[in-house]
Parts: sequence; C-alpha cells; structure tokens
Amino acid sequence: MKKIHIPSLATALLFSCSMVLAGPGHDHDEATSVASGNSPKRLPDGNVFLPKTSQRQLAVRTVLAEEKDLPQTVELSGKVIMDANAGGRVQPTQPGRLDAGSRGFPQLGQAVRKGEVLALVRSSAGAIERANQQSQSAELSAQLEQARRRAARYAQLEGTVPQKDIEAAQADVKSLQERVAAVARSVSATEALLAPVSGVISLSNAVAGQVVDAREVLFEIVDPARLVVEAMAFDLGLSNNISAASATSGTAVAVPLRFMGAGRSQREGAIPLQFRTEGNKAVPFAVNQPVKVLVQTRAMVKGVSIPAGAVVRNSSNQDMVWVHTGAESFAARPVRFIPLDGASVSVVDGLKAGERVVTQGAALVNQVR
Repeated sequence: MKKIHIPSLATALLFSCSMVLAGPGHDHDEATSVASGNSPKRLPDGNVFLPKTSQRQLAVRTVLAEEKDLPQTVELSGKVIMDANAGGRVQPTQPGRLDAGSRGFPQLGQAVRKGEVLALVRSSAGAIERANQQSQSAELSAQLEQARRRAARYAQLEGTVPQKDIEAAQADVKSLQERVAAVARSVSATEALLAPVSGVISLSNAVAGQVVDAREVLFEIVDPARLVVEAMAFDLGLSNNISAASATSGTAVAVPLRFMGAGRSQREGAIPLQFRTEGNKAVPFAVNQPVKVLVQTRAMVKGVSIPAGAVVRNSSNQDMVWVHTGAESFAARPVRFIPLDGASVSVVDGLKAGERVVTQGAALVNQVR
C-alpha cells in the first residue's frame, strides 16, 4: 500500500481552497479599487477629493480670502452709440444715381479722411421737371443774347448814352450769365459726398448705379477709440454718486468709462446715463452693440474680492465657490455676491476671512463627479 504524505496533501488542499475562494475577476476588482482611491471623485457629503497630480494637471490656483471695504456696484444695461463729436453720417441732399469716386466705394473698416470723396450722386430728375428746366434755360439764353446786344449798342454810343445805362446793361449781362449757368448745372447736377470726419467706415449701403433718395444714410463713420455707452438707470440719484464705471460684453475685457452726464427726461421709464470710452486705443465694441455697464458708487460695503470666474453654479443653480479645505480636499460654499468690475466680484456672504478660495480651475473642480 502506497503511503500518503500528509504535509504535502495539506499544502495542496490549502492552495486549492485559496483558488476557489478568490474566484474569477476578484484580483481585477482589487486593482480597480486601488486605482479609484487615487482618482478625483465627488464624496457623499458633496466635497471633492482631488489628488495633487490632478490639481497640477487642472492648473488649480487659490487665493486667501481677505475681507475689506469695497465700493458698492450697480449693474446696468447699456448700448454703444456713436460719439457725435467723433463720428458722422453721409447723406445726399438730392435724389439721384450713385457713382463711385476716384478710389471706388469705401469698404467696411476702411479708414477715411475728412473731406475725402466717398461717392458721387448724379441728379435723376423726372421728365417733366427736366423739361421745365430746359425751357427755363432756353428762355434765359435768349434774354442773355438780347442783353449782350443792348450792352454792345450802349458801348458804341458812349458819351451819348448816360453812363448809368451802360453799367446797368453790363450788370444785366452778368446776372443772366450766372442764371444760365445755374440752371444748366441743375439739369445735370452732380453732388460729391464728402467724409464729414476722419475715422473708419462702420456702415456702407452704397452700390454702383443705385438710385437713392435725399437724406438716405449711405455711410457711417466712427472713431473706434471714441465711442459713447448709454445706460438706462431707474434711480436719478445714481448720477450724483458715481466714482468709476466700466463696460463689458460677454467674455471681452472690461473697458473703463468716464461719466459724461445724465438726461433729464425719462425714456421708457428710465433715465439715460452717458459714458465715454477712455484712452486712445480702439475698444472691442461696435455701434448698437448691447453691453453691461458696471457703475461703482461712493458707498462702501464689506466683502471679499475674487475673480468672477471663481463663482460657479451647483446642480440647484445656486452661486457657489470652492474652498481648499485640505491638501487634496475641496468644499463647496454657497455665496452671495455683487459685481465689482468686469473681472471681479465682491462676495458679501458665504465666505470667511482666511479661507483659500479656488480662483482658477473652479469650473473644472465643479465637474468632478
């Protein structure tokens, strides 16, 4: 009878049991669990776990919250309009047909100089009006011929005819010559449309051969560095409490404004406030473009100044910021804020002094699930 080696059998059974208990796929789950422990994730309490490597990849930056006195800001809806002293419109004073000037019709964005010919308008009078003008021209030509003959006869009788009669006949000739020339020009008159100011073409409605009416706007010229922003305010006292102002549109950089004045008549229940762009460089605005005007008043309020991009929205559409509470942990803080300027906001509730607020990469932290 063959003897069975007990220690070897026990070792084999133990190995077999360990293989059965492990089961297929258990080693994969264990690896996944280890990997998931080092990856960004949203915790059950709403906080976010973000490893240092992920923070560097997302370029997360924070700033220390500091409470201080900040100007109270009012946000107004505004619109960019043309500066009356730096822009102008080109309109014909008579109906006619358009012709291009020596340089052709100016294109959008083209720089023009004051007094430059932008287009020509050739008169297009009706048949009856043209016939009346030609009849008047013929009548004046006949009168001119008679006046010339009379003046010639008086000149031959000088010494016999009084000098005053000779001078009167010569004056009649000169007057009739000017009248004939004026009527002749009106029959085929050509009006040169000149640029009233130097600037850039912002509107062009001219095409060769186009028939236009008098007072029709063909060109608009603006100075890109001198534009006016008009905002509507419902508080007339705001005009006496403005310390600074800026305008922004979408993601554009805020443009500083200088307050010009307020109207004294309501428009749609509001008072118009006018601001002028500052500086000698072109601003990223266009005429008739809607903008957001941020008016800083002289009143002060306690708050924490942070970049506007640090404020995000949670699933409940509430405004909030992310606070760096630990080396790899971030907590959400619902906040209440008011605009400060085009790039910053003032948090007046929800933040404490000394907390580290995420100022760069907040939107990416908010997307962690």
